[in-house]
Parts: sequence; structure tokens; C-alpha cells
Amino acid sequence: MAPFEVHRTNEETTLTIRGSLDINSAPALNDEIDKIVPTRPQKVVVDLAMLDLIDSSGVAALVKLYKGVRNTGGALMITGARDQPLAIFKLLRMDKVFNL
Repeated sequence: MAPFEVHRTNEETTLTIRGSLDINSAPALNDEIDKIVPTRPQKVVVDLAMLDLIDSSGVAALVKLYKGVRNTGGALMITGARDQPLAIFKLLRMDKVFNL
């Protein structure tokens, strides 16, 4: 099973990430981000409820998505962050940026 899935509707784009978002899976996510941002989504929801582990490359990918969506006038919302990923976001003070 892929570590992430993208679902698009007219209202929003939902990105579900599961398992680990690390140096091994972040490049594939970056490729997907390069497909999402040019569509200029108004709202992107990133569901991290099934994400167990994140490292700096995973955080960098989410920041890239955040900046890309914001630069095209859209909004990004992260939901479901828990355990290790939530602790990393808090450590990096990204919980404020992502409103966690």
C-alpha cells in the first residue's frame, strides 16, 4: 500500500499519509506535491491520523506543500497529528504554523 493517497473534489484536495514519512518516502511525496500545487487547490487537508513517524525530510515536504498552496491563494489544514509526528512539529514549533 502506498504511503499516501490523494483524493480531489471540487471543494478540497485531501492528502492522507500513513506509516513513515522519511528520507525513503518523502521524494515520492514531493513528486505528488509538484502535481497538487499547480492545480491551485483552494483547500488542502493533510490527514496524519495514520502517520507513525516523520523525519526532517518529511517535515520539509509538508512545508513545501504549505508554501505552494499558500502562494497560489489556497489554505492548508493538517489533521490527526499524534505521537511522534506531533512531538516533532511541537519541537520545531511547526504546530503554530500548522495550527495543530
